[in-house]
Amino acid sequence: MRNQTLMIVPTYNERENLARLVERLRALPEDVHVLIVDDNSPDGTGAIADALAAQDPGVHVIHRAGKLGLGTAYKAGFAFGLARPYAYLCTMDADFSHSPESLPDLLRKAEEGYDLVVGSRYVPGGRVVGSTRLRKFISYGANWLAHRALGVTIRDCTAGFRCYRRAVLESIDLERIFSSGYSFLIEMAYYVQRAGFTCAEVPITFVNRTEGASKISKSEIYRAFYTLVRLRTSVLPWERVTTYMQERG
Repeated sequence: MRNQTLMIVPTYNERENLARLVERLRALPEDVHVLIVDDNSPDGTGAIADALAAQDPGVHVIHRAGKLGLGTAYKAGFAFGLARPYAYLCTMDADFSHSPESLPDLLRKAEEGYDLVVGSRYVPGGRVVGSTRLRKFISYGANWLAHRALGVTIRDCTAGFRCYRRAVLESIDLERIFSSGYSFLIEMAYYVQRAGFTCAEVPITFVNRTEGASKISKSEIYRAFYTLVRLRTSVLPWERVTTYMQERG
């Protein structure tokens, strides 16, 4: 698996965390390459990313003109990875909510043949540390609705700690993904499952950030719930056609 894995790390004002995060990722025995997608962070995160890349050929940087959204950062990272011979394209937050040392567990699951592996708070062995009751409620609510309204089987479909096999991202039309913020994660889980790919979860401990400020705003929360409604209403007409055809035999 050496040189086969790319970890995509979107950043915006992460100067307190970035160097330590990259150091721990690059220390993993799998020789994980790191792609930092920085949205012109005013705190100098981009300059730190450039310095890290200058010291290590396994670190890469994409600079973007401004804060363009998490989903578009993932798309830029996927395009970078697919243009190179990586077998596994992974994503994680830059704030140590996800432990870099948990990444090998995701990779091992992907090696078993699963197409999308999610580091999950909501499977046996997973847990959440430091989140407020409100944030827990919002997270549980979004995942419950995704399961009930869309049939998404992943219990933690809002989790950003993921490993995609290359074939998944080559097969799905990423331009079809409408969402640009955190709701991108729900939409990706939905389309991966509908395309027939296999999904799995491994338990992780999610730790609420201790450095820097949270990037989740009220508007992001509203957009996530809007995404659930939009996807559900787009599914309904097709479900009616399918039911009619089944009834007709």
